[in-house]
Amino acid sequence: MTPAALAQLHAACFTTPRPWTEGEFRDLTASPGVLLLTHGVTGMVMGRVVLDEVELLTIATHPDHRGQGIATQLLRNFETQARAKAATNAYLEVAADNFAARALYLAAGWAITGRRPKYYQTPDGGRIDAEIMGKSLT
Repeated sequence: MTPAALAQLHAACFTTPRPWTEGEFRDLTASPGVLLLTHGVTGMVMGRVVLDEVELLTIATHPDHRGQGIATQLLRNFETQARAKAATNAYLEVAADNFAARALYLAAGWAITGRRPKYYQTPDGGRIDAEIMGKSLT
């Protein structure tokens, strides 16, 4: 997927946290250690491996294609690719009110390890906590 297509998908999926721009996707995809896996134009996952850790930066499935297991498959493939790049630990931040994403991660063996109060800003200026989640990849 091109940075423009990634930004378009992200915008269809997110308001909080705010969707990323084409420029942000362009910069990220050019960064060392970045993993980008896609499912056609309907889903994607992006993360970054640094030494033995991988951070899952974002995962998205187009609203018209949710409930088909795309995110589960992307997450599984992401973990496999991270292991292949020598990552032994994974972590992420997720909006505390994103129940679907939290359920996805918990079902895949991720655990809540902390909380960042008022981490995300909503479009109306409110604040939402982020939950920090982690998983051993060994």
